[in-house]
Amino acid sequence: MRNEHAPLTPSFDEGSLARPAVAAVEQLVITANDGTDLVHGVSVVVRPGEAVGIVGESGSGKTLTCRALLGILPPGLSISGGSVLIDEHDLTHATEPEWRRVRGSHIAAVFQDPASYLHPAIPVGVQLEETLRITAGVPRRATRARARELLDDLGIRRVDLVLRQRVAQLSGGMLQRVLIAMALAADPAVLIADEATTALDVTVQAELLELLKRLRIERDLALVLVSHDLAVVAQVCERVQVFRDGRVVEAGATSRVLRAPGHPYTRELLAAHAAYGLEKYLS
Repeated sequence: MRNEHAPLTPSFDEGSLARPAVAAVEQLVITANDGTDLVHGVSVVVRPGEAVGIVGESGSGKTLTCRALLGILPPGLSISGGSVLIDEHDLTHATEPEWRRVRGSHIAAVFQDPASYLHPAIPVGVQLEETLRITAGVPRRATRARARELLDDLGIRRVDLVLRQRVAQLSGGMLQRVLIAMALAADPAVLIADEATTALDVTVQAELLELLKRLRIERDLALVLVSHDLAVVAQVCERVQVFRDGRVVEAGATSRVLRAPGHPYTRELLAAHAAYGLEKYLS
């Protein structure tokens, strides 16, 4: 049994860096229609079984970088430099049909506010089954059984009741688990969790972080965890990249960056989080 008081920060295995990347952006530049660069030459690489944290304040470019990895940049923005690679295939200028073949089956995501990604009038089980049918190609007659298996694997009790319920009947933590199940429906190699635990209370947040850690290990899943909260990243990620104003200002093993930050902005972030007991995750 795991020691409940043991530090949650994973150890950084430099041997994992020899594994080929399953997703990467290299020297990525994202530009608005008016010519303003919003992301300036950012590189992010994630490998199987690895958890990479991306931290920074709102507007730092972390979410835009992840949206480029998913092929879902907002209207008015485009990639003007660098490359986007999924399983070493260049999708920098891929068409939407090309992205649809990759999104869900190779790379998937969960975001903040799960209720906004689910239809309020349709039972969540029906929505999960439809995802399994369309994204994973599960035959319609088998979708309910597969939906039960997914939710059970995510630690959900009374699975049949949850499958019958609608958005308004479920807590934020339960809705986020349903979205994680949808994201994992086609067994992708990469999962992006973009502020996925931000709106949850501390207890539920801790449960979901433990769940993401377990899924990463059991599925050899590459996890990109985006957060403004250094404590969240410290609990889950082996490597961290600090974003500011559309640039990566510091990167490296989580324990090194958070114990001995080299950039003034990282030190500012650490000072701002000191009151929340960040050091307990680094002991």
